[in-house]
Amino acid sequence: MGDVGGAIAALRRALQPGEEAKALARIATEPMQKRAMDQFQKAVAKAPDIRTALKDQRVLQVVATALGIPDGASRPGLAVQALLSDPKDTKSLVNRLADTRWKAAAEALQLGTKGLDALRDPKVQATLKEGLQRARWQDDLETKQAGLGDAVVFQERAAAVDGNVYAVLGDPVLRRVITGALGLPESIAVQPVETQARAVQARLKLDKLDNPREVQRLAERYLANVAMNEAGISGASSLALLGWPGAFSA
Repeated sequence: MGDVGGAIAALRRALQPGEEAKALARIATEPMQKRAMDQFQKAVAKAPDIRTALKDQRVLQVVATALGIPDGASRPGLAVQALLSDPKDTKSLVNRLADTRWKAAAEALQLGTKGLDALRDPKVQATLKEGLQRARWQDDLETKQAGLGDAVVFQERAAAVDGNVYAVLGDPVLRRVITGALGLPESIAVQPVETQARAVQARLKLDKLDNPREVQRLAERYLANVAMNEAGISGASSLALLGWPGAFSA
């Protein structure tokens, strides 16, 4: 799109009270949503054990997508091990993975202790259903404006960082938005994680993520940079036109 003003306006519209609820209500009526949950429920009902259930793409696709790990469905081996890990055990797989989404998912479902009962629980299924709808909405936002879905998710998750730079680097959405807002190159991902952490901390005080206004500002700057990259515009010069400084000072 390349329109900075349009990108920021789109974010502000998406964050208006009632917008998400309206979008989710519309998405809930889509046949694909009902079909996905029906297949999930049938597969879970027939599965003899939790491992068998998770190896079924009808189950794993819903679980991974609803919990914010859509790419996880293509890695069933990792997914099964991670989701069955004990998040309280410091030596368990989820506590050794750089991607913190798996630990959050394991904590939410507790499949290692509850097994199939968790996936058969109506409350859990309702949560997964809503998560599936929310993922669809985020995809819709990305289709309308590159980076918009990430910006919305970022605003939901930012406060949970709690000053931990590795929580940022371990979550793909938080990483994309923050490094994108700070103007760090994508190539930084090949650097040691300690180097990445120093680069982020040198440019941003993470306690700013406790401030909704700062979070909004970061999200808008990220969107602006995405739009300008698409248009081939110099980030520094265009941000100056918007009245933003060249970097987020500590």
